[in-house]
Amino acid sequence: MMVPTMLDNKGTKILAKSLFKELRGNGYSANQILGLTTELIDLVTQDLRDANAAAAARRGEPQDEAVASA
Repeated sequence: MMVPTMLDNKGTKILAKSLFKELRGNGYSANQILGLTTELIDLVTQDLRDANAAAAARRGEPQDEAVASA
């Protein structure tokens, strides 16, 4: 997967600040933004678990061990 070079540390901070300002400007409360953030973290966590499980399957490791190491 190719990651845009803009999304380095500085680019990520700029993107986050822009998104935050946009959400606040559209009336989202701090709690709603935290809820969105939690959902995003959950999605990323699941994606990483799925990728680890797929890599373990390619190596022939049992699924339980792949999940435990995630």
